[in-house]
Order: sequence, then C-alpha cells, then structure tokens
Amino acid sequence: MLDALRRGAQGWLAKLLFAILIVSFGVFWNVADVFRGFGRGAVAHVGDEEVTVTDFQRAFQNEIRGITLEGGQRLTTEQALMLRLDRRALDRLVAQTAVRKHADELGLSLSDETVAQGVMNDPDFAGADGKFSRLGFDGLLRQMNVSEQGFMALRRDDELRAQIFEAMSAAVVAPKPLVEDLHAYREEQRTIEQVAIDPGKVSVAEPDEAKLKGTYEARKGEFMTPEYRKVAALVLSKDSLKSEVTLTDDELKAYYTDHKPSYDKAERRRLQQIAFKDKATAEQARTDISEGKKNFLDVAKEQGATESDVNLGMLAKSDLIDPKIAAAAFALERDKLSEPVEGRFAIVLVRAVEIDPGKESTFDEVKDKVRDQLSGERAEGLIQERYDLIEEGRNAGKTLAEIGGEQKLKFLDIAALDNKNQTPDGKTALDIPDAAIAVKEMFVSGVGTQPDAVELPGPAYVWFDVQSVTERKQKEFDQVKDEVKTVYKEVETAKAMNDLAQKLVDRLKAGEEFAKVAADAGGKPELSETVKRNHSPPGLTAEAVAQAFALPKGGAAYAETSDRAGRVVFQVKDIVPAAAVTKTEADKLAKEISQELLTDDLNAYVAALRTDLNVRINEAELARATGAATDAQ
Repeated sequence: MLDALRRGAQGWLAKLLFAILIVSFGVFWNVADVFRGFGRGAVAHVGDEEVTVTDFQRAFQNEIRGITLEGGQRLTTEQALMLRLDRRALDRLVAQTAVRKHADELGLSLSDETVAQGVMNDPDFAGADGKFSRLGFDGLLRQMNVSEQGFMALRRDDELRAQIFEAMSAAVVAPKPLVEDLHAYREEQRTIEQVAIDPGKVSVAEPDEAKLKGTYEARKGEFMTPEYRKVAALVLSKDSLKSEVTLTDDELKAYYTDHKPSYDKAERRRLQQIAFKDKATAEQARTDISEGKKNFLDVAKEQGATESDVNLGMLAKSDLIDPKIAAAAFALERDKLSEPVEGRFAIVLVRAVEIDPGKESTFDEVKDKVRDQLSGERAEGLIQERYDLIEEGRNAGKTLAEIGGEQKLKFLDIAALDNKNQTPDGKTALDIPDAAIAVKEMFVSGVGTQPDAVELPGPAYVWFDVQSVTERKQKEFDQVKDEVKTVYKEVETAKAMNDLAQKLVDRLKAGEEFAKVAADAGGKPELSETVKRNHSPPGLTAEAVAQAFALPKGGAAYAETSDRAGRVVFQVKDIVPAAAVTKTEADKLAKEISQELLTDDLNAYVAALRTDLNVRINEAELARATGAATDAQ
C-alpha cells in the first residue's frame, strides 16, 4: 500500500528518499487535519509546528508492529524502549516535518488537479480492467486510517519532497579514485581448493543420563511449548458471497458471448522456424528443402541456429508477437513449409510439425464455469457493502459470532493456534487462503483489543478477536528426552568436526600437500577458479568465500557447509588482481557510489534542518506518551 504514495519521483532516487524519510503507512507528515483523532499535547516542536502525541504514538506502535511482524513475537513496550524504537519513531517524524517546512519555505506547490490526476493514473489503484478502482483506493484509506482529504495532503507532500531530493541528487559526483578502488576490490579473483570432510570421520559416544540432563538444563529455552491463542474470526471473501448472487440464463449467456474466447480451446501448433538475413537466401533455402537437397535442420545450422533456436514449442496464435509470422504459421498444413515471411525482425521460413485443432466451446458445456466467474465478479462488488455492515456491527458492540450469523458469513471459533497456524494436534487452525497474513496480525494484537480488519488477496477480509493467550510452557525432561539426545549429539558432533577441521587446516599451513590432507579428510579435492567476492562456488558458502578473501596466497581455513552440519577445508591457491576498469563498469560503479553519497547528504541535510528549525523535544511528554512515566495530571 505504501507504494501508492511513491509516485512523486520514480526509480532509485525515490526509493532512497523513502528509505530515509518514510515509515510504515499510517505514519507520515504532521498535518493537523489528516488523521482521525487528536492528541492532547506535543512531544516535539519543529520550528513553530508540533509533533503531536497522537502522531508519535501511532509512529511508535508502527515501529513495534514492524519488528513484531518480522520476528513473529510481539515486543512489550519495555522491550521497544530498550531498543530505542521510541527515538527512531520520533526522529523520523521530526525529519518529515522539517523537510515539509523547508518545501513550504522554498515555495514549492502542486495544484489539487495535478495531485488528483496522479492518483487516478496510479497503477497501484488500477482494477482488473486497468482503470482506477475506487474499491482499491478506499481499501488503502482504511488501512491507513486516513481520510481522502488527508491522503491527498500526504500525496502532495510526497511529491514536493521529491523536488527537493532531485535537486540535491544533481550535485552528487562519485570521485574517480573511489570508483577505481571499489572496482579493484570487487573484481579481484582467487583460485580456491576445497575438500568436504566425510562425516564418518567423527563419532560421538552415546550420552549418559547426566549429560542429557546437563544439556536440557543448559538449553531449556529450546524445549518449550509454543504460545497459543484462542481466537474468534470472521471471514469476508468473494467466495463467501457467491451464493447470494442470483443470475438468470440470459445474464449468463450475455456474459458467455462477451467472454467466449476465454472459454474456447485455442488451436495450438508445434512450430519450427529459421531466420535469414535476406529474402534471396530464404527463397533458395526453401527450394533446397522442398526438392530434398537439404533437410530443415541442416539449413538451420547453416544459418547459425541451434536446435533450440529452431523449435519454438507448442504455441497458440496469440503467443506469436509477429502478426505476419503468426498468420503464415497458422495457415499451413501440417509439415508444409511456408514461403519466406518478412517479419518485424527477420525473414523466416516456418513449418508446423504438430497441430492441435482446439475446440470451440458451447454455452451448455461451460455454463457452470460462466456462472462461477460471473457470480465471483458480482460478489466482489458486494464486498464493500458487506464490509461496512460488519464495521457497523463492530462499532455497535456486537460479537463476531453475532455478526457472522446476521451476515451469513464464515465464523471460526479457534480454541488454540500458534504463530505457524497450527493447532496443538498439528492441524491447520485457520484454513483459508493466505491465512499466514492474518495469523501474523493475531500474534501482534492483544487480548481485549478490537483490531482493524486484515485485508487479504482475493479480495478478502478477516476480523478477529484474541480472547485469551496461553503462554509458552517448559516441557519436562522426560517429555523431551529424545529431543535432548538429538541436540546433544548435534552439538558434540559439531565440536568434533571443528576440531578435525582445525587440525587439517594446521597441516596445510605447515606446508603439507592439499591432496594428502584431502585424503585424510575422506573427501575429494575440488578446485574453483576465478572466484570473486560476490560469488559462492559449489561447496563454499558466502561466509567461506569471505574468509578466503581475507587470506594471503597459500592461506587455509575451514567453514561450515551450507546445511551447517558439515565442514569444508579450503586453501587459497592463487590471487588475480582486477583488470583495469572499463568505462561501462566505471559508470555503473559511479552511479552506485553516488547513491551512497546521496544518503549521507540527505542525513546531513536533515540534521541541518533540525538545527535551523531549533527542534525541541519535550522529554516529559515523550515519557508519558510511551508509558515510561506516570502522568502528573
């Protein structure tokens, strides 16, 4: 949804600006009439403007929400304060307000018509027909909890910021020595010899009871039940409303007529094609093939084509982008060769070696498909109306079960689900498409809250109430004894593998031949040439390659394999410095470096604005807003 606010500037410039100045949707500029609801005070002043408590709390909660969705476990306010998420949220709000004020001082402005036209033309708001979708736009407004007027204000500010940003980006130049150094660093190549240690070279004795209990005590956190949540959920989807749609045969027939090609089975042909540089060569080739002097594939080889170039595959006429070639190919009898066809990019000979004639549908054959598709489209049009009725019920204090009964929608009373959407007996708890999106939100929300509906692809919505939480519990030793034993063996095997790998590395450092060391490792030596820092050859992880590039020629080390279970020993056999940088490479690196320099400039720009605008933080109000202090009132 945030992408819908990014139309002011396109490409990497806009992305970089947003990476610095924009936070999760719902937290943007300090515009007094944008968001619904108002705070009682200000946590900061940016010049003569305030960052309100309401705006800050919204930003702070979005910071917590973002971390929670990434990690799968909700942070407490105390944990968020320890991570200084409150300061991050406030810094972003201050930066946004400062840049907007600077835009005002510069006299930058956009008309209402320009902003509105930008929204209408935004592909993020396009429906299935490619035109502006009011339903999609309204969905964004609900997600952001912002009015249409407020959204337009945000949009205007977004585009004004981009004007400042583009002016700054024009002054950034990447120094030539820096370009050359970065090229030399990235393009250096190394030859690395490696061997994977045979797991059979190490063994771990069976642990006794004492060792198992020691492992259990040391790693108790790994032997816990998951957190479970009891959740009531109500699902609104296109499929759930299809049964309410009544369609007559006349409506179905009209829809079928309008969409008939989509129900017909198109003719498909397995085509072969040879491209020629000129028509004379194509005509001579056709004569040679027709008279049996040459076969089709021999002619193709003479033209430098491989068998894969010749075989286009089984295609429908619509799959061919060149209309002349398509017309010729689908007019041929099977195995007949076309006349030379002057296509858009080349002159070709084409033939069809297989023909699937396809089949024209009849209404009676596809009536059920037509009904399903049309009822789905009609049902989609009912979603907004039903959404509003559900919201009215929520606001009136009705339970989801009551609303579900009234609206004849799918209500789910889930006794227990974990953050992987599993019940305690391993079954799927919320059995709907894209359930993971809703489950994440269920583990972000607390008991007794009334979260907003979760929007799912489809379109679909899920309303839910978290009714209770069963915290994680410690499993007793006897319950997990087998699991503990597995963990013990994994840990001890890893230690033994590390010890053996280090001994092999030490032998290489002492000058022993790699082949002899590899034989004792129980593996086959492999040589990887022309390895760069950003390339991981088979058998070596990115971490191993990074180690190799820190070693001198002849240096050796070991690393974990990609599955983290094995170990690979390697040695740097040769180092090849980078060749001189080409103009194309230099230009690409210069652009990349400029982006990094621009990031630094933007940070310095915002810091200067903070100073010029005399930014003041109300620490007491900030503490009250986060709950870190008791309100004195």
